[in-house]
Amino acid sequence: MNGSAIIIQLDGNKPGGRQLDGGQLGRKARVYQPGEILSGQYTVDSASPSDIGAVETSVLWYSEGKGDEDLAVHEFWRKSTENGDFIDARRPERFSTTLPQSPLSYDGRIIKIRWCVRVRAFVGRKEIVAEEPFQLGNVPSQEEEVGEETS
Repeated sequence: MNGSAIIIQLDGNKPGGRQLDGGQLGRKARVYQPGEILSGQYTVDSASPSDIGAVETSVLWYSEGKGDEDLAVHEFWRKSTENGDFIDARRPERFSTTLPQSPLSYDGRIIKIRWCVRVRAFVGRKEIVAEEPFQLGNVPSQEEEVGEETS
């Protein structure tokens, strides 16, 4: 089962959507506000349905930087053939959740708070993982704050 990949697309990742040039994994991250609906879909590319034992989808945040790194799951879904769920990797699978009030995304010098959608597929004895970052809220980065003070 070589060459399998997970493709995640947030509904807001279309031309004309609000985008942010963020440090989040070097990609543009869609900006959402607390209380907004985050929705999208994923597919497991080049996997036949019989190869996939389970798929887990999470909307989560994690911290990076000095001190202990935290991770918290806001929403979690699991489909498993053991539970009788039918998994067709060729068909896009939808997800949707209302985003919480906090914690807001933050890109500071000492700590960063990142949000993402993470999809894990259990294919045979292998695990395939993909993440799609997004930003929750409009907290300025520390570099933006410093630039405003010196202007």
